[in-house]
Amino acid sequence: MLRISATAILFDNTTMVDRSAEHARVGTVLPADAKEFAAAVLTANGLSTDHAQIVAECLVAADLRGVDTHGINRLISYMTRVKKGLNDPKAIPVLTQVTPVVAQVDAKNAFGFIGAKMAMEKCIEMAKIYGIGMAAVKHSNHFGMSAWLVQQAIDAGMMSLVFTNSSPALPAWGGRSKLMGVSPIACGAPGEQHPFILDMAPSIAARGKIYKAKRRGEKIPLDWALDSQGRQTDDPSAALEGVMLPMGGPKGSALAIMMDVFSGVFSGSAFAGGVTGPYDISQAANVGHFLVAIKPDLFMPMEDFKERMEHLYGRVVESDPMVGVDRIYFPGEIEQLTEKKRRETGIPFVEAEIDALNAEAASVGVGPLKVHAWADQL
Repeated sequence: MLRISATAILFDNTTMVDRSAEHARVGTVLPADAKEFAAAVLTANGLSTDHAQIVAECLVAADLRGVDTHGINRLISYMTRVKKGLNDPKAIPVLTQVTPVVAQVDAKNAFGFIGAKMAMEKCIEMAKIYGIGMAAVKHSNHFGMSAWLVQQAIDAGMMSLVFTNSSPALPAWGGRSKLMGVSPIACGAPGEQHPFILDMAPSIAARGKIYKAKRRGEKIPLDWALDSQGRQTDDPSAALEGVMLPMGGPKGSALAIMMDVFSGVFSGSAFAGGVTGPYDISQAANVGHFLVAIKPDLFMPMEDFKERMEHLYGRVVESDPMVGVDRIYFPGEIEQLTEKKRRETGIPFVEAEIDALNAEAASVGVGPLKVHAWADQL
């Protein structure tokens, strides 16, 4: 039966390896082993022990939630950028207090995780005192799955907004030039048992789905992408030469521009198509982020807020489903259920992914990833 979730429908990331490939040999890796492996590779490439632990934890958090495209497979592209001198593994971000409720972090070309974590920590600190805290991060890099920052705020009992910009992939509505990033918009709020975690991108479909169709010789829906001439196409190869289309037409395009306003223009980082992607080794990325933490009990006791959140959760998931739907999910709930399962059974990786990660590790003298169990397919 079909499952429906806001995040499941609207947000999917670019895949590097198609994990749904039939008859793929799959290895299961325990979360602790994945984190230890990632931290070792990062440390061997120049990160401090503390910074390596932060990055490794965030990458594994993505794998646990099923956002596999932003998990430890990212190590390969990240390490390529380090080796090319485009990402400084030893950089120490600098935080400046602008007002009592506003801060700015100059990430100094450090890993995006480092500057963003510092910024959210400061937002939380300010919100505990003043009710709200916000921070802009400049000269940063890709920070993986946005949901980990939302979770950082939830763990501190805070609501949050998490914005970032990214390399160009979408046109402005009506255009055909790659200009705006497929930049995730994320936000969250704590609940008694069911937190709200939204993490979605403004495109109709993920580039990973287009890559998958190309590998399988399949066509794609006409509303997913344009070719290099700005024409709708059902040819995945032509789509990859062109641009992806925003969800909701001009509405998705406007959201992508909004992310650039708050994350790029406002922060002092690259914008208007100037961000360099994590797979582009031509120059530093210069990504910008914008983060906000909000104290939930500004207008009512925390107990009342959480009770109201639980009521909202119940109303959503218990609402009448449409034909063909067996269950309605709260935003972020499918990922939370995936995390619970993977903490118990391990994280699945296809053999090609494990081989690529092991090759990267061997290049810096790190031992192979420990595989808990093998299976013929997912």
